Amino acid sequence: MTNEELTDSVTMSPVKSPSDNVDQIVSPAEAASRPGSLQGNASLIIQTRQAQRLVHGRRKTDTKSHIIGLMRFGMNMKRIWSSASRNDPYADWTLLQIEESLIKTRTIINDLCQELENKLSTAASGVQIDIASSLEPISIPLQFANAYGYMGAYLISDYDQLVCTILTARHVGLMDRQESTRQLHQIAQRVRHAFALSGLWKFTMVTRTDFQHGNPKASKAMEVMANMGEMPQEILDGSRRAKIAPEISTANISTVEVMDD
Repeated sequence: MTNEELTDSVTMSPVKSPSDNVDQIVSPAEAASRPGSLQGNASLIIQTRQAQRLVHGRRKTDTKSHIIGLMRFGMNMKRIWSSASRNDPYADWTLLQIEESLIKTRTIINDLCQELENKLSTAASGVQIDIASSLEPISIPLQFANAYGYMGAYLISDYDQLVCTILTARHVGLMDRQESTRQLHQIAQRVRHAFALSGLWKFTMVTRTDFQHGNPKASKAMEVMANMGEMPQEILDGSRRAKIAPEISTANISTVEVMDD
């Protein structure tokens, strides 16, 4: 977990002098002292190779297409988040679609996992079946610039648990190989789709003001982002945004900063 993410939450408001409004019995030196930046650590514990592949993604080759994994997703979300804070409506629209996809996919995974756990617990009277777990799970450090990278990690963690549950059900005869393979494939596709949405957005430097004025920058952005279709009015006017979205700032942010990896 980066200092950038943690400090953002405490620096959005105007900074006041530490001595403002303190009781007069407090010494000036004590009033002037301030806590340092917050710092924390986070990691993702992975038990299955299926989930590990979703973390790493896949590079494009002559015979295989590119697959966005968690790490690439986190990097993409840094750029999208930054542009959404600059009033880019396409970035805001992308955030909303990704948020909805992450939430929906987690719900589907958890519902399916609960269904299978119920089957395992009621397989037969007197038989207790524990869900399989890895003898050597791996720990992947997480360092994302905003909440969406961590939301992607939550999704993979849920999928990882589902894989363990499905493989357990197959091993004890409560699910056949064909059905287990189908479900694993379908759910993995949903996870990849959520991550792939981050690849739809392109950096155009457009803002809602450009659309209000109907200037060439807005026209160019519409051409570049044609793959997303026509933008809904509620997105364009800012009346609908993702629940987890950055505060829109009018401060200038350099192109280098937005595109920095």
